Amino acid sequence: MPTNLSPVSKTSAVILSSTGSTTAVTGTLPFGVYTGSVPFLSGASAQVSYVYKKLGGDVVDIELTPGNVYASYEEAVLEYSYIVNLHQGKNVLSNVLGSQTASFDHKGDIVSGPSGSNLKYPRFSLGYSRRVGDAAAAAGGFGGTIPQYSASFKVVRNQQDYDLQSIIQSASDSGVDDGGDAVDYSGKVGDKRIIVTKVYYKSPRAMWRFYGYYGGLNVVGNFSTYGQFADDSTFEVIPTWQNKLQAMAYEDSIYTRTSMYSFELINNRLKLYPSPEHYGFGDALNDRFWVRFYVDLEPYELDGSVNTGIEGVSNINTLPFDNIPFANINAIGQQWIRKYSLALCKEMLGQIRGKFTTIPIPGENVTLNHSELLSQAKAEQESLRDKLKEMLKETEYVALAKQDQEITDAATNVLKVTPLPIFVG
Repeated sequence: MPTNLSPVSKTSAVILSSTGSTTAVTGTLPFGVYTGSVPFLSGASAQVSYVYKKLGGDVVDIELTPGNVYASYEEAVLEYSYIVNLHQGKNVLSNVLGSQTASFDHKGDIVSGPSGSNLKYPRFSLGYSRRVGDAAAAAGGFGGTIPQYSASFKVVRNQQDYDLQSIIQSASDSGVDDGGDAVDYSGKVGDKRIIVTKVYYKSPRAMWRFYGYYGGLNVVGNFSTYGQFADDSTFEVIPTWQNKLQAMAYEDSIYTRTSMYSFELINNRLKLYPSPEHYGFGDALNDRFWVRFYVDLEPYELDGSVNTGIEGVSNINTLPFDNIPFANINAIGQQWIRKYSLALCKEMLGQIRGKFTTIPIPGENVTLNHSELLSQAKAEQESLRDKLKEMLKETEYVALAKQDQEITDAATNVLKVTPLPIFVG
């Protein structure tokens, strides 16, 4: 005997409505990143109507809830923010390495630190190249981000060899040198190796002695280009670079010719030539040798005096970037978000319909299109991401600079054949 079925409802329990509601959005979002944004709530509500129409909700039931659409809309906004932040991170990383980072909550929003950095255009500072240059400058004894120090010591009669590492380390430990004077590198050395960049006996005194009867070189310029000019008889204005070269040559002459010592430095051990002893014109034992050096710091070690930028942004994951505020996403981004949210809804609908491959009806079976929905959804999501990344790639700062160059070159070529007006005075 046939069973008489009396269902409670003859329609699906889950059918997407044709419109959404801004008041219902907040309670259905997985993360709730944009719950405080009125434009986001309006956009999520309007997305329901968009999905309903695009998936044919007025023709066949759509087994989704408005909450599914709101969640997909939030995910689409977060995906857009993620891709754009990656793009901007690659643009600015070189210039912000070592700068202040931030602390984030589980949503990716900044809790403390510089906020909204992904909405700012940073100053171009040759960041990474400058840091490489700083390291080279430190190695050459010209400064950089590693502190440079100066030390001195007295020579000892008939002693040619001096262990600079031991002398400077001892002064660092005690805080004073062998003359009893305080040193600015107190406590800085310890067991670390010092890197000596300069050894000198007398500080150079760059005195110009080129003119008149004050003694000196009596030559301005050189014989091959400017000729010889001596005394006060003639004068010729020469390029500034020539004076710079002369000053460098003069200082080098002082280092080379006026010092009574020469030396050899191997493994921070200094050997003096000749051996210090009593000269006929004064006591050489009162002489002091000067050393310029820096301490070989560990890569992540602070020097204790200034912030050299080792604590802060180290890679793209520590940039102070939070989720892009919804209000700052323009019409281009809004349309991408709508399409990506629709693709996510297709994927969800495909997953749901895949659980019921066929539905029996009297005398027939209905086959659902879950496989087509899933393949379309995956393809659309990938296409949208690829197009956005491609567009952002074309607008990286390097690409913009090349584009400016092409525009400038093209304009220059046009102007080459453009008749110029004749100026009549």
